[in-house]
Amino acid sequence: MRQIQPDLWETQVETPLPGLTTHAYLLIREHGNVLFYNSGLRDEIEKMAELGGVGYHYLSHRDEIGETLNLVAQRYGSKLGAHVAERAEVARIREPDILVDRRGRYPGDVEAIPTPGHSPGSTCFLVSSPHGKRYLFTGDTLYRAADGGWKPGFIPGFSRVDDISPLARSLELLRGLEPDVVIGSAFGGQAGFEELSPEDWPGRVDFALEALSRLEVDQRSRSPG
Repeated sequence: MRQIQPDLWETQVETPLPGLTTHAYLLIREHGNVLFYNSGLRDEIEKMAELGGVGYHYLSHRDEIGETLNLVAQRYGSKLGAHVAERAEVARIREPDILVDRRGRYPGDVEAIPTPGHSPGSTCFLVSSPHGKRYLFTGDTLYRAADGGWKPGFIPGFSRVDDISPLARSLELLRGLEPDVVIGSAFGGQAGFEELSPEDWPGRVDFALEALSRLEVDQRSRSPG
């Protein structure tokens, strides 16, 4: 693990599928550390003990489901959180303790923001650090591409045309936030996060919305009828 902020640690990179790279992130909190996303690396999960373990474990969407959900819970007694729309899929591995059903504050002092589009239960998380920064965990709703730009989580060949409208609404919602550090789950290039000024953030989201608009034109032109 490596430290990327005074209270935030990043696990080693994983490549669960060709061309797909991911990290998980551990937020250090006095009353229980918070793990965002998931890691399949057992050594990394064990290293979390040195940082105080895991009190709460939040998934941004169903692609993060894996057997290590049980390992984290059994090793640290952590509470697992996921969106209610994906409860059944998560429960095939482990029944969630915390179900997100609306925007609000959840255990671990985490603001969960449902952002459907990449998947029905995609959820972003916003937390305020005592060190003065606001961290936005975007899951795959927005991911950092190889060129460093942020792109929408619409995957041609996997996503449906009907996913475009909810994803666009989710991006518009995120545009109104003022994060200092934005942290995706999957990513391309060298890093899955970016530190930026809140004034820069709307432009990053506009870039993603423009890309999504182009994708919509392309996908609808390919649709029968």
